[in-house]
Amino acid sequence: MNICILGAGAWGTAMAVHLSRFEHIVTLVPRRLDLAMEIATTRENKRYLPGFYLDSSVQIGREIKPVIMEADTVFLACPSKYLRALCGHVRSHLEEARQLKLIITLSKGLEEKTNKTPFEVIKEIIPDCSIGTLCGPSSAGEVAAGKPTAIVFATSKNNEVTKSLQQAISNENLRVYTSQDVIGVELGACLKNIYAIAVGISDGLQLGDNSKAALITRALAEMVLIGTSLGGREETFYGLSGVGDLIATCNGSWSRNRSFGERIAQGETVIDLIEKEGLTVEGYRSTDCFFKICKSKRLRAPIMEEVYAILYHEKEPKSVLLDLMTRELKAEP
Repeated sequence: MNICILGAGAWGTAMAVHLSRFEHIVTLVPRRLDLAMEIATTRENKRYLPGFYLDSSVQIGREIKPVIMEADTVFLACPSKYLRALCGHVRSHLEEARQLKLIITLSKGLEEKTNKTPFEVIKEIIPDCSIGTLCGPSSAGEVAAGKPTAIVFATSKNNEVTKSLQQAISNENLRVYTSQDVIGVELGACLKNIYAIAVGISDGLQLGDNSKAALITRALAEMVLIGTSLGGREETFYGLSGVGDLIATCNGSWSRNRSFGERIAQGETVIDLIEKEGLTVEGYRSTDCFFKICKSKRLRAPIMEEVYAILYHEKEPKSVLLDLMTRELKAEP
């Protein structure tokens, strides 16, 4: 396969490292020219994935057009807030992309204002192309290191293109499952970031393992409630892109969302972390999106509501525990 990866963050770079172990033609295209030149020179993405080197077979692109002219598969590896613009760039060169068969998103966040999933954004801008999403518990560093990982590849149709991609990127280190529940897979991938922030807050307050276990369990219940209300299948949330991704993101030391919540609990502010440090924390914006969705649909999601209050109304994290623990008692569903 001729594969182009647009975006050289940690996940995009890790995918390039992984795919270089096959006999594919792989091109990684950073968003910034200076990063492209640095990676091309050092063969290392020191900013986003230090310590892992790209094989000499991986080409480093500097412009989108010449790369997608040859590609049959394109991975969109950018934060959700940049996805619409990136899709616009791809669309402007589609006439030259005569070999293109499949576009895959690696984004895990809703688009602000529209509340659309990555799949929906791509479908709106590039409606005539086969589209898929790749999600699941997949730390970029562990994938790059070749540690055993299982993820799910979701498309609306399970066709030959889907099966071809599944086989093309699977090996003894990375096992790819398929799903036709694109909505559920993407919702799980977005929602788990919110609850990873909640767990990070719990860690920052040093509330202990009992608290964390209860929090993750109830978070899953909220994910199922919200996800199924929005059209996802219940069983999807008990799979890799649901509970699997939730467990990994809530516990991994590499998780930006978890560490963000931890730093908030320790006294740092959202403004300092998001605006001054420029951290990419998908769960921050997703909290606002899903809070508004739940409010419009009259869905109760107590954990999410408290995370929203902390992030957007400066509620004291310590008071959240009291509010959650003193809610009306009820039976476990």
